[in-house]
Amino acid sequence: MQIRSAKDLIVYQKAYSLALDVFSVSKSFPKEERYSLTDQMRRSSRSVCANLREAWAKRRYEAHFVSKLTDADGENTETDTWLDFAQDCFCIYKETHRRLVALCAEVGKMLGAMLINPKPFLLTAES
Repeated sequence: MQIRSAKDLIVYQKAYSLALDVFSVSKSFPKEERYSLTDQMRRSSRSVCANLREAWAKRRYEAHFVSKLTDADGENTETDTWLDFAQDCFCIYKETHRRLVALCAEVGKMLGAMLINPKPFLLTAES
């Protein structure tokens, strides 16, 4: 399958799924967390996808591509941190935490692989 859009990337699909899961579980968070933990988790998880889309748009320039991938990786790490807070503040169950953190780790590994070897994703004169 030829990748025509960032949406075709498995890492994007997994990050998008994670963002939707974060949205879903955060609906039940206490009201006092609406503008802090809930908002932060939702923003960082969605930002992974947004930064992947931006990276894809900048893949003509390796440094720009890598920079946006680095931003996506940072947002994914931030999401993982907020998930720890959500568990420790009794907003999510341990099993939910374990599942979402595992998905964060999977996204992180994929982003890490892209950062180590960005060349296959870059636009070239031949592509």
